Amino acid sequence: MKMVKNVVVLTLITVIAGFLLGYVYDITKEPIAIAQEKELQDALKAVSPDSASFEEVEVVNADAVLLDAGLNNDKIDKAYISKDSSGNASGYVMSVTSTEGYGGEINIILGVKNDGTISGLEILSISETPGLGMQADTDQFKGQFAGKNVASISYTKTGATADYEIDALSGATITTNAMTNAVNAGLAYFYSVNSNGGEANE
Repeated sequence: MKMVKNVVVLTLITVIAGFLLGYVYDITKEPIAIAQEKELQDALKAVSPDSASFEEVEVVNADAVLLDAGLNNDKIDKAYISKDSSGNASGYVMSVTSTEGYGGEINIILGVKNDGTISGLEILSISETPGLGMQADTDQFKGQFAGKNVASISYTKTGATADYEIDALSGATITTNAMTNAVNAGLAYFYSVNSNGGEANE
C-alpha cells in the first residue's frame, strides 16, 4: 500500500511539474522570440550602419562553396541584402556559425558592401575563456576586420602589416582562428552569390 501511495505521489508531482514547465514555456516563448529578433536587428544595423532595411534571401549552395574554400567547419545560417533609403541594394549581411571555437560554436554577423569592403562584424553568441578568447567580443578585435577589402583574411602573432592581416588574440589562437575562418566563410559566400565584382543582386 505504501509503495502504491508513493507511486501515485510521484506521478502527481511529475504531471504537475510537466504542466508548470509547459505553462512557463508558453508565457516566455513570445518575449524570448521578440528579444532575439531585436538582438538580430540591432546586429544587422551595427554591421551595416548605412543601410535602411534588410531583406532576408535564400542561402544557396553554401555548403559546397565553403567546402571548396576549405571552410567546412563553418556554416552560412542566414543571408540578407542590405538596402539604402531608396530601396537599392547596398551590400550583403550574413549570419555565420563556426564550430571551431575553444568553448563551442561561435555565431557572427558579417556585413559586406557592394564593392567587397567589410562594413562591420558583430558576435551573436560566444562561450570562450574569460580574459582570453572572450576578448574576441571587443571593439578592439572586431574592429580590425572593418574596412578591409580582400578575398580572405589571415591572422598573425607578430603584428599585422598587410591589408589582409589581423592581429591574433594573445593566448587565444583557437578563438582567433575560428573568428577568422568565420569571416572568410562569409566572404567566400558573398563572392559566390554576388557578381560584377561583388555587387549585391536581388
